[in-house]
Amino acid sequence: MEREQLISKWFNNELNDQELEAFKKLEDYNDLIQLNQALQTFKSEEYDTAEALDQVLNTINSSKKETGSWTKYIIRIAAVLAICFSLYYYTTTLDTTYTTDISEKTYVELPDQSTVNLNTKSTLVFNKSDWKKEREVNLSGEAFFKVAKGSSFHVKTKTGIVTVYGTQFNVKQREQFFEVICYEGLVGVTYNSQETKLKPGDRFLILDGKFIANEKEKNLEPSWLNDESTFKSLPYKQVITEFERQYGITINLVNIDENQLFTGSFTHTNLDVALKSITVPLHINYSKTNNTITLKGE
Repeated sequence: MEREQLISKWFNNELNDQELEAFKKLEDYNDLIQLNQALQTFKSEEYDTAEALDQVLNTINSSKKETGSWTKYIIRIAAVLAICFSLYYYTTTLDTTYTTDISEKTYVELPDQSTVNLNTKSTLVFNKSDWKKEREVNLSGEAFFKVAKGSSFHVKTKTGIVTVYGTQFNVKQREQFFEVICYEGLVGVTYNSQETKLKPGDRFLILDGKFIANEKEKNLEPSWLNDESTFKSLPYKQVITEFERQYGITINLVNIDENQLFTGSFTHTNLDVALKSITVPLHINYSKTNNTITLKGE
């Protein structure tokens, strides 16, 4: 039996026992009883049952609409809150990434006031939400770190891991090149599952998969912080790669041994001066065409 028929028969006291049980199972049974009691107060001898029934049904339908409207509203609020919570969780657990382009450097302050100077064409990644639990960054490229004292601090690269407790050091990880220089404090470098401890001035270098012994570093900070790249007995191809990275140009070598060792530096602020710095000592000629430079040996 339809709901409206049950209500009509109940209102006219025409329900049998089976119908009465069905009526009591209606979801708005209590509302109907309360409405009926309220209507009894206004009944008179000329009471119109049909009209009363219409009033009750209209009231109930109106009530159901409002209830449905409120239900939809609450569902919408719940959905919005769920989305907000999801966004909050997502953004607070998301990694923070800093990336520098050609000829670009940037300064990064970590959650514990440790600082990082990121050299050109480099990427630094860390997670703020996990920082108190674990001070850890991932580095691709080159960066100079000043680490605040505290729990162990890890710099992860695809070549090796650097661990410190409060110090200043530089990490450079490029293709077939991995270098760590300690300027202050104590640094541990893990490479091929073996850790090497570096004291101020010590330098750890892996070149083409081989460990290279180096003399002590005398500078108090890496030269690139002052817009200059410095090399000590490194293959010329490493100089050229860094030059291309700093100036955003392409260099072609003609009749030049790219594995010959080079000691020297070049500035990041003047292309012509920089070119002379890397060519004159080796008696190399150069020519420029747009963004391409050709270096030619004698």
